[in-house]
Amino acid sequence: MPARPTAPITIRTSMTEEIDALAAAMDRSRNYIINRAIEQYLEANAWQVERIREGLAAARDGRVTPADEVFDAIAAKHGWPR
Repeated sequence: MPARPTAPITIRTSMTEEIDALAAAMDRSRNYIINRAIEQYLEANAWQVERIREGLAAARDGRVTPADEVFDAIAAKHGWPR
């Protein structure tokens, strides 16, 4: 896979010491740690946004389960009174 082009950015953070400590512990650069953190953040948020879109589409199409039914099923699964 070809490398993606990169562009320099500047960030301001009060977490420099934490980033540097993690980088040292992992024998990685500060740049590596910050890039991995950004990648993980973007992946997690892209996943959440997609699930939200799917949920909204399901609601628009009427593919929903009433909350009480969901709560009852959870309680029954765990043996909790409801």
